[in-house]
Amino acid sequence: MSGHKADAKALLDDRGYSGPLIRGENPANLIEKPLQDRITETYYWKEQCFALNEASLCDRAVDMNFIGGTYGQQKASPFLCLVFKLLQLQPEREIVLYYLHNEEGFKYLTALAAFYIRLTFEPVEIYKALEPLLSDYRKLRRRRNDGFMITHMDQFIDDLLTKDRMCGTTLWKLPKRQLLEDLELLDERVSPLADEIEAIDNENDDAREGDESREGSDYERRNGANGRSRSRSRSSEGR
Repeated sequence: MSGHKADAKALLDDRGYSGPLIRGENPANLIEKPLQDRITETYYWKEQCFALNEASLCDRAVDMNFIGGTYGQQKASPFLCLVFKLLQLQPEREIVLYYLHNEEGFKYLTALAAFYIRLTFEPVEIYKALEPLLSDYRKLRRRRNDGFMITHMDQFIDDLLTKDRMCGTTLWKLPKRQLLEDLELLDERVSPLADEIEAIDNENDDAREGDESREGSDYERRNGANGRSRSRSRSSEGR
């Protein structure tokens, strides 16, 4: 194994790996082998990820200014490099949740933690940890092969909860939320927009009732006028 992979040697060597497992397997295998190679070949991995710990990785994440998988000639992004480093470090749950909800508001640190949670946590924990961020509308820069685009945190989280591939990485299939609700493992989710939607529905109902009331009045006026006209006509004929 080449020298630049020395920092991840124990993680990458399946034959000699004896560390903690995630869902029964080496955590490195949560990233496809070709992508592992692209990550460990990047300058960012060699120079910026060597000997990182939980604290120094946090500093690297704070310095990030975009998310993404691979770009250009299939070059792995710093975001993916830090995801892979987290798989090597396997920080305590409390540390990961601190990354996710960091009080300083570092949004790319939050996105990094969310991606790691989607890869490594159990289904119920994933929903409980990530769903509150569906109300987070901060902008994120996302790098793709054809350049940068703007997305938002809530869209990124929604993609993590609903898609099987994100940032060049195949995600393990997450059970549908409805299934976990049926098994009584999750409570029914109440949308943070529920009150607004209900208010809009009420306004629409009131508007429809008002239209129906006006239509009824118009009908009565028209029929009343026609009735009076017919009455006058019959009266004239009688005379």
